Amino acid sequence: MHKTSWLARFPVGLFAIPVGLFALAGAWRRTAVFGWPAEVQGVGTTLAWLGVAVLGMLLVLYLAKCLRYPHTIRNEFTHPLAGSLMALISVSVLLCVVYFGEPFHTGWLVLALSALALQGVIAVRVVAMLTTASLPVASVTPALYIPPVAGGLVGAMALSTLGYPGWAALLFGMGLASWGLLEVRVLNRLFEGVMPEPLRPTIGVEMAPPAVATLAAAVIWPTLPGDVLIIGLGLSSGPIVAVMARYKWWSKVPFAIGFWSFSFPLAALSGAVIEVVRRGGWPPLVGGIALAVSSSVIAFLTLKTLQLLARGKLIPPPPPG
Repeated sequence: MHKTSWLARFPVGLFAIPVGLFALAGAWRRTAVFGWPAEVQGVGTTLAWLGVAVLGMLLVLYLAKCLRYPHTIRNEFTHPLAGSLMALISVSVLLCVVYFGEPFHTGWLVLALSALALQGVIAVRVVAMLTTASLPVASVTPALYIPPVAGGLVGAMALSTLGYPGWAALLFGMGLASWGLLEVRVLNRLFEGVMPEPLRPTIGVEMAPPAVATLAAAVIWPTLPGDVLIIGLGLSSGPIVAVMARYKWWSKVPFAIGFWSFSFPLAALSGAVIEVVRRGGWPPLVGGIALAVSSSVIAFLTLKTLQLLARGKLIPPPPPG
């Protein structure tokens, strides 16, 4: 019964959905610089509250899984991919803080610190596996970026939002250091050949570090010149090209929740482009195009996810035997 229960098979990767929704909401909120009608800017608020609803539902289900199947949770925590994806829980909470948080608000600070504590535990486990040669080569995927890199960069945005720029800068540096530590291992693995088919949907995470780092820098340092952010956009272009160059082998994989890995990087990139429009003098049309692309991709992911749900295939089937 343990193996056949849908709750035991509830995938933590579903938390990528609120991560994408919060990130896109933040990008839409930045359109205020375009002078668009308030109704258009209100799209961001709608997306953010949708993210809250989805996050709340997933947290309840995952808590139920933790209470009923603690052995399954322990096994997933030590698994290179599933354990890394657990960090999506804290990343989604931190993005909620970024959107709704208020400076020096005790409640939001406690929530952010709790999420960072969980992120830190998972990140230490990932770094330990990498530095002790206990991580199988086949398990080296871009998903490893999520615990230490996303934790540092998104955590930095959250602390900056709450009014702690010094601690935010510290976390930003930790996120960059983690990115450098992982980049060599991950790129080595990706250049060796195609990823196993079940892991290919997570390829979108490869685009995340430079895009999220650029957006984080814009949040932490509001007066940072646009030219500096443009450098970040230039760095972001490399991983995008690398991912799109392998379009043939990841696009043929049947749709799975893992494809939400594209949502956060693209939404963060569109937010960074809008910041460049504001600070660097780029035409608003460029920001509008970036936002349209990320919104279209996330709308497509939402539609495909609802189709999986309607067919009863959102939760992975039990293993054979």
